[in-house]
Amino acid sequence: MARKARNSEEYEALQPLYELIARHEAELVCQYDAFAGYCEQAERTGEQNLPLYKWTKATIENPEKEAKYVKIFTIYVQGEEVYDKTVAEKLESELKPMVGGPVIEKLSKYDSNPANNPQPPKKYLN
Repeated sequence: MARKARNSEEYEALQPLYELIARHEAELVCQYDAFAGYCEQAERTGEQNLPLYKWTKATIENPEKEAKYVKIFTIYVQGEEVYDKTVAEKLESELKPMVGGPVIEKLSKYDSNPANNPQPPKKYLN
C-alpha cells in the first residue's frame, strides 16, 4: 500500500486519507523521496560536507533503511514541510482514528526545534 501512496495511485483503502489530505491543501511525501531530494539539492549547491547531508546520503544508500523509509510519509501543507502547530494538531486529530487500520500503522508529530529531533551521529560530524 505504501507503494501506491508513494505514487499517488488510486486505491480504495487510501481514499479516506487522500480526502483528508486534500481538505487541508496538503500532500503526502514519502520520507525516502524527501531524503533523496534533500541530497540532490545539497549536491547541486555544493553542500556535501554538511553532517546532515552525509548522514542522509548514507541512509538512502543503505538498502535496509531504504526499505524502512519508503513506508514512512510526511505531510506537507500548502507545499511547506514546516507549518503552524494548530494546523499540525488539527491534522493529527483527524488522522488518529485511522491509526491501527489498514493505512496508518503509526502516527508521529515532530516540531522544528533541533533539540527535539534526531541529530547526525558523531561519525558524520567531521
